[in-house]
Amino acid sequence: MTGGPNPSIQMPSGEDASASGSAPVVGVIYNPRSHRNQGRYLEAAALPNVHMVEPADHAEISEALARFSKLGIEYLIINGGDGTVRDVLTCGRDVFGDAWPVLAVLPKGKTNALNVDLGAPRGWNLKAALAAFATGQRVARKPVVVAPANGDGPTYQGFILGAGGFTLGVRAGQDAHRMGAFNSFAVGVTSVWGVLQGLLGSDKNIWRRGVAMRLLLGREKRELPHSAYGDPARRVFMLSSTLERFPVGLKLFGKFREGLKLFVFDHPRRRTLAYAPAILYGWLPKWLPEKGIHFAAPEHFEMDIGDEFILDGEAFPAGHYHVSTGPELRFVVP
Repeated sequence: MTGGPNPSIQMPSGEDASASGSAPVVGVIYNPRSHRNQGRYLEAAALPNVHMVEPADHAEISEALARFSKLGIEYLIINGGDGTVRDVLTCGRDVFGDAWPVLAVLPKGKTNALNVDLGAPRGWNLKAALAAFATGQRVARKPVVVAPANGDGPTYQGFILGAGGFTLGVRAGQDAHRMGAFNSFAVGVTSVWGVLQGLLGSDKNIWRRGVAMRLLLGREKRELPHSAYGDPARRVFMLSSTLERFPVGLKLFGKFREGLKLFVFDHPRRRTLAYAPAILYGWLPKWLPEKGIHFAAPEHFEMDIGDEFILDGEAFPAGHYHVSTGPELRFVVP
């Protein structure tokens, strides 16, 4: 990281078990279906202070986390990709509330965007993560919380929320995975593909059509303005996240870095799309909002959307949602 010390990075707390020299009680959520796991067990899981489970669904994840809580775990290691992290944070909401154990993520999925932000190495394994509890740094992040605006339905926690072209990009990314592209390369492939579709397609092209969407920012529920281009009831792309660094060096939120951030694109005018690569890497001319590209950093917002949205790679149904941030989580990195 550049620009001086990052306040979100902390050294191990004196309250950790490492302060007294004792081994922490560790819980491991192991997803054998993650891309890089391929069903392999890990020798370090045989240690007496390590409790490893392989939950098959949300119910089993919730059960495992409740058991970990009773065991008094101090360190929770998630062995899987971004989707596994989302499921653990979602299921653990009712177990840990605002008092989560220290966390670590082993990057075993296809994209591992969270680990790109945290700065953990791609080859990080359980043995190294256990050792890093005593010697590594803590990186603080708050998850994105997505809840039905009327309070009726499940609440989800993750790190990357998107809709419109982002949903299409995730589907294209799955095609890229099938062709053998993973991690930052897959993100780059799908980004380029989306820009090309927007440049070359007609307004009947699904990449240019957009989705019905209203975004109401903050306590005042101020509606995010829409430019003069395209259908004022539709947006072609929306992305929100609390992450600070992204794959292939993308700077998706302009000057905003910390906390909840929002990037919205109203309508894909070809002239604007031609500048997309520069904008994605931080070029921010003052005329962007009038051309339909918006950046914001609200404490929370409401999203009323007429099509599926994506949270950490999984699609969720259209509807009216409240988006905010969850508790501060501390992640161990080497």
